[in-house]
Amino acid sequence: MTGRTTPPKGPAADSRKDRLKAALKANMARRKAQARARAGTDNGKTADETQAPDKNEGS
Repeated sequence: MTGRTTPPKGPAADSRKDRLKAALKANMARRKAQARARAGTDNGKTADETQAPDKNEGS
């Protein structure tokens, strides 16, 4: 563990932080959009409602 280096200081560190911040923001927006799309595909039905109809129906 003697090979550790300290993170760079100065403008290079700031630009890296800015890039990471932008990448994280884009990733979170993409994940939120995916979650919204998945939530919208089931049209408000639960897993039980989307399966085969009850046995008592049609009797």
